This record gives sequence, structure tokens and C-alpha cells, in this order.
Amino acid sequence: MTLLDLYYKSVGRNCPLLLNVPPNSSGLISDEDIHVLKEFSELRNSIFSHNLAKSALLSASSTRGDPNDTQFSPNNVIEEGLYTYWAPDQGQQSDWTLYLEFQQVITFNVLELREPIQMGQRIIKFHLDMLDENGTWQHVVNGTTVGYRRLFLFPTVKSHLLRLVIDKSRVFPLISHLGIYMDSYSVPRHVSDDTHTKSKFINNLVFRRTAYNQSQSASI
Repeated sequence: MTLLDLYYKSVGRNCPLLLNVPPNSSGLISDEDIHVLKEFSELRNSIFSHNLAKSALLSASSTRGDPNDTQFSPNNVIEEGLYTYWAPDQGQQSDWTLYLEFQQVITFNVLELREPIQMGQRIIKFHLDMLDENGTWQHVVNGTTVGYRRLFLFPTVKSHLLRLVIDKSRVFPLISHLGIYMDSYSVPRHVSDDTHTKSKFINNLVFRRTAYNQSQSASI
């Protein structure tokens, strides 16, 4: 298992990432561990520093308040922070939907969602669809809890039009952030482990937990 795998399974599921990297017998973090952590940081930043959703034209099934008021605009979901968010009209009772239209086809395999958690955890069920080359909506991924932050990794797909549908919510849903990314280094668990699709980063032992076992300090 790689550190990136651990990142998806911890931070991507509303939990902190606990590395548990102890000092060595000299009271310092070993050079091997420092190298692994730096490599992981660079890898993570290379994926999540480029949110493809920022290049999309965003629209929604409804928006609370005046259409010209940006307070609850769909565009808020590509901003960072908990205090800006999209809110649908309170008269809409189901199938709350965000649309992302791109000028050209994009390639992606990661969805990030965040709720303004200070307003409560609301979303119960959602799904993401894409429009295929034949003009038919195709299912990409579905989920349940969102909360502070969720990351969903799935097989790579291509499209120019996406829709995020909130199927069920405790009260009207709120979304503070939506991210679309391309992770070229991970292979989803349910995809065949084809060596031709694996990145050289994943094959490199510095990204594997075994690297810690080879260092002077304990493994994570």
C-alpha cells in the first residue's frame, strides 16, 4: 500500500492522515523517511494543485435567492473555504444538480466534494454522471456521506459535460467545494492491475510502506 492509498483512505474519508513517523535512535527523523515524505508531498501536490473544475462553466438546477446574487452561486464550489458554498432554492425538494460544462473534453479519475461542515452534515446520497460521445448520460461514481472532505477515485473517463446529482439529503444540500482531478499514479482497486497502466512512481519503492521498514525508524 502506498502513502497515496493511505491519503485516499484517510483524508479522502473525513479523517486525518496519521503517518506515525518516529525519530530514530539519534532523536531525529531518518533521512529515508524524510525522502519518502517529500516525494509523497510532491506527488500529492502534482495531483490536487490542478482542479479541472475551475475551467468549467457551472450551472445548477436552482440557486437560492436572487439569480444575480453570488452569495449562493454554483461558482462558489470552485473556491476554497467553508464559508462560500452553493445552495439550491429551498423550494426544490429533490434531484439537486450541479452541471459542469467544459470547452473541450477533459480526462479525469478523481472527484472531490466538501460540505460547509459548520452547517451540518446533510448529504445522504449522490452520484456523478458524464455525457458520452453519443450524447447519453453515463454513470461515473456514486457515494453517500460527504462531510468535511471526500475523495473518490475511479477508472479514468473523458467528457465535456458532467452533472453531480444529490439524490437524498437531510435538508436542502450545501456544497462548499467540488474538485475534478487526474491522478496518473493510482490504479483503482477494482481495475485490473495491469503493469502497463502503473506509474513509475507507484512502482518505485519510495512510495511503498516497505520503504519505512527499510529505514532506521519504525514503519508507519
